[in-house]
Amino acid sequence: MSKRNSQSAKTAARERLRQERERQAKRDKAKRQVIVAASAVAVLAAAGGIGYAVVQGNKPTGWDAAKSKPLVKPANTTGSDGTTVVIGKSSAKKTLTIYEDPRCPICSMFEQKVGSTVRKDIDDGKFKLRYVGATFLDTNLPGVGSKNALSALGAALNVSPEAFLDYRAAMYSAKWHPGENDDKFKDDAYLIKIADTVPALKGNAAFQKAVQDGTYDRWALEESKIFDKDGIQGTPTLKMDGKTLTGPDGKNPPLSEADFNKAVDAALKG
Repeated sequence: MSKRNSQSAKTAARERLRQERERQAKRDKAKRQVIVAASAVAVLAAAGGIGYAVVQGNKPTGWDAAKSKPLVKPANTTGSDGTTVVIGKSSAKKTLTIYEDPRCPICSMFEQKVGSTVRKDIDDGKFKLRYVGATFLDTNLPGVGSKNALSALGAALNVSPEAFLDYRAAMYSAKWHPGENDDKFKDDAYLIKIADTVPALKGNAAFQKAVQDGTYDRWALEESKIFDKDGIQGTPTLKMDGKTLTGPDGKNPPLSEADFNKAVDAALKG
């Protein structure tokens, strides 16, 4: 090979090598740009994920979240918030108001001893019953059973006034009512188990869904505000025409049929 040809070959080889290096440099630059871009996206995604997690973590849950849930009023209620619950014949001239907390042991005692008499008086048109649900025991004791049970009572009221009264009686029965410090009413499954003893609620899919979904949670919170607004100090409290009905001691509610009848008859005459 001549020196001229040899020199040309070397020059061509160097040119090819230069071009290959330029192409490789371009490929490396592009690769670095992709990596930087991907890293930026990853950082943004991570930051967004952290931000989302923080937002989600700060969202209220449970009964705090229920405060901002849509208000669903049970059927068979009146008032702007559906918190007026009056059951009985429209012809009854007087209304007996009873304030109760589902977890209250004295309310359970009252229902077991006097409940059937109250129910008969309602059916006979002796008076109408205005029910006011309270949840103050959830504040004084650990748990959320009062609120959860009141929400379930709202679901029963949505079925019918009779279902509500039957379910309320079952809740307060010796078989189902827990001790004051036993928060069994927090469990939807337990509340549904009690409801299965009530004919109108047994196997009632719509009722069960309302309990499990907490449909009337917000309603229960609104209903329970009446207790504080009216300045009631304890449960059960019975009132007629604004006057508190008491037993023989003039302080506590009437906890026997005889004492209840005496207090009611006096109030009806007043």
